[in-house]
Amino acid sequence: MEVERVQSIASLSKQLDTIPSEYIRSENEQPAATTLHGVVLEVPVIDLDDDVSDEEMIVKQISEASKEWGIFQVVNHGIPDEVISKLQKVGRDFFELPKEEKEKIAKTAESGIEGYGTSLQKEIEGKKGWVDHLFHKIWPPSVINHNFWPKNPSSYREANEEYGQRLREVSDKLVKWLSLGIGLEEQELKVAMGGDDTIFLMKINYYPPCPRPDLALGVVAHTDMSLVTILVPNEVQGLQVFRDDHWYDVKYIPNALIIHIGDQFEILSNGEYRAVFHRTTVNKDKTRMSWPVFLEPPEEHEIGPIPKLVNEDNPPKYKTKKYKDYVYCKLNKLPQ
Repeated sequence: MEVERVQSIASLSKQLDTIPSEYIRSENEQPAATTLHGVVLEVPVIDLDDDVSDEEMIVKQISEASKEWGIFQVVNHGIPDEVISKLQKVGRDFFELPKEEKEKIAKTAESGIEGYGTSLQKEIEGKKGWVDHLFHKIWPPSVINHNFWPKNPSSYREANEEYGQRLREVSDKLVKWLSLGIGLEEQELKVAMGGDDTIFLMKINYYPPCPRPDLALGVVAHTDMSLVTILVPNEVQGLQVFRDDHWYDVKYIPNALIIHIGDQFEILSNGEYRAVFHRTTVNKDKTRMSWPVFLEPPEEHEIGPIPKLVNEDNPPKYKTKKYKDYVYCKLNKLPQ
């Protein structure tokens, strides 16, 4: 059965100046009605430049941002601008290919999360997000399946491998600092999350222009299932964060990395770190894209509050369970 892609719907909708009813969110979700307009949220920005920052200060800034916000941006992170530009170019080129070419790596019932697709999880009331996506694992080598990496454009693999290598260097530092920030040894959080078996899952989100951006959402409000998410957007505004009972647009900084604390770090830290509640809006005239990489534990790895962070005064706030069981409950909207 052929799946209807949002990119195709967008082309038709543009001529009609309307969108199908399944993309119109309920009133309490519509961005025009629920966004605090005229204010751009300045989430914490942390400078990782070794020459100007001392590590103690970085640990303090990262742990405070993760406890109070669940989101922050990092600059001078060490990934060259041209590496990010190449990643963005090959991703954009893939989504601009003819539909038949993209469908060659479409998700199947057997492929799980990986591949080119549109729907991701059970949507409430049958509503859909205005987004197509591509998922594939980029690390470790034992889990990579290049069948889900585009062959076209030809430089896709090289650009993703180069970005992945640089990203691992950044993520190792971030995880070390997050570990120190809750009073653990620098490697303890890495070990608890799966160590060298931690999976890096690349997603490309493609949000085509939408005639009614006031009524639709790209991705509905959620927290990420991951340990942590490291994201680069293109220049089109779209990320919103829920704070103080309002939805706010997040201010972008060119070539910064946006870091989201995910559910698994909230669980491991026994609630000290907070997963950020966020959603994405769409644009009437421009295509928005983003490249999140989700750091995830292996499927069979058990995640629960780290014993050192639990005591009589601070009992476990979360159950310990295998990551695959957590994912199943979350995608199917079941209680954890």
